[in-house]
Amino acid sequence: MALMVVGLSHRTASLEVLERAAAGAGSAEQIVESLLASPHVEEAFVLSTCNRVELYCDVTRFHGGVADVGDALCRRIGLGFEELGEQLYVHYEDAGVEHLFRVACGLDSMAVGESQILGQLRLALRDLHQRGLAGGTLDRLLQNALRVGKRAHSETGLDAAGASLVDATTTRAAGVLGDLPGKRALVVGAGAMSALVATTLARAGLDVVVANRTPDRAQRLAAAIGGVAVGLDDLRAQVAAADLVVSCTGAVGHVLDVATVASALLDRPERPIFLADLALPRDVDPEVATLRGAHLVDLEGLGADLASSAVAEDLRSVRAIVAEEVAAHAAHLRAADVAPTVVALRAQARHVVEVEMRRLGSRVELDATTRAEVDRAVHRIVEKLLHTPTVRVKELAEAPGGVGYAAALRTLFDLEVAQDPSALPGDAPLSGTVADAVSHVS
Repeated sequence: MALMVVGLSHRTASLEVLERAAAGAGSAEQIVESLLASPHVEEAFVLSTCNRVELYCDVTRFHGGVADVGDALCRRIGLGFEELGEQLYVHYEDAGVEHLFRVACGLDSMAVGESQILGQLRLALRDLHQRGLAGGTLDRLLQNALRVGKRAHSETGLDAAGASLVDATTTRAAGVLGDLPGKRALVVGAGAMSALVATTLARAGLDVVVANRTPDRAQRLAAAIGGVAVGLDDLRAQVAAADLVVSCTGAVGHVLDVATVASALLDRPERPIFLADLALPRDVDPEVATLRGAHLVDLEGLGADLASSAVAEDLRSVRAIVAEEVAAHAAHLRAADVAPTVVALRAQARHVVEVEMRRLGSRVELDATTRAEVDRAVHRIVEKLLHTPTVRVKELAEAPGGVGYAAALRTLFDLEVAQDPSALPGDAPLSGTVADAVSHVS
């Protein structure tokens, strides 16, 4: 069996698709139940947030697993595989472990370093236990992911990553607009990063307007900072009235195009507008930077400002933690894979001893005491002979490529270990789109 992750996120799918995919408790439960009823999935859980919906499964076959898990997600969204194939990604085995650990640390979030995802992972772990799957493959994986996320936040300054990005934005803005207190700021979006931006700007003395596609979310954020909430129906007028515009919606496609910003600039010919695009994919058309009076900075530009900062070092440290933990998790799994071989070897040894003791008993008449002593002596000899190779093969198995030692042991002793060599192809793609994965094995 092996880990398979199939999902979509703000990096691959449109906002409309993400909204359709967002699963409540009831629908998430239905997805898991349907997956567990399939012939290729042993365990499963759903990770659903505003920016991602992912299915994590322990599968017995790569091809069958991709088909079953992809089909379950397509049914949840209500779109066919032909429409979703390129938006769905698949991560397999170690690549799936690395993906989850990155998610747990906030490295894959729209707001880098956000810690809310840890709460979602705790819920997934609780649901797994409620299904009676405690102690299984995914239980261990989730617990490790939670530990990795906690390490990232406690051992590094990752929590400051989002704040430092906003600080870099305000520094750039002040260089264009001058003193910021009293200026008007428009924050487009109402997610985690938007909340951080709006809060920071309000504390800096700017008048903040929050614009969002969902009015309720805009109103909640605006109320929390003493700002004003608006919809996106009159974005052009809001841009014209603002001095600083920060957009981080996570939508696919440009929220602010050249025509909108150019039209807004006509209302303020003597005053520049500073625009910061903190979204991935981009919210603001890069061509906006060519407009007279518009000053645009995006994540790449801000990243250059932070390249030599402590934040960049913290991100490198988090990536190192993830790499270390992925290697440790993989070593543990490799060692666990050897266990059936060791068990089979010891069982075979016991069987040989029992056969030979019966044969001895049929040829030589021994009293009960003597027979017991001979039996113990033979077992001790066999145990001593097997101790070093079995301990050593477990140690060797923890290294990359170590499964070959277990295979050699099976060959040398002609051991029969229950397995299906065709179930999980070694050349299966570790990551890619679901469409690529299906074509790879078709």
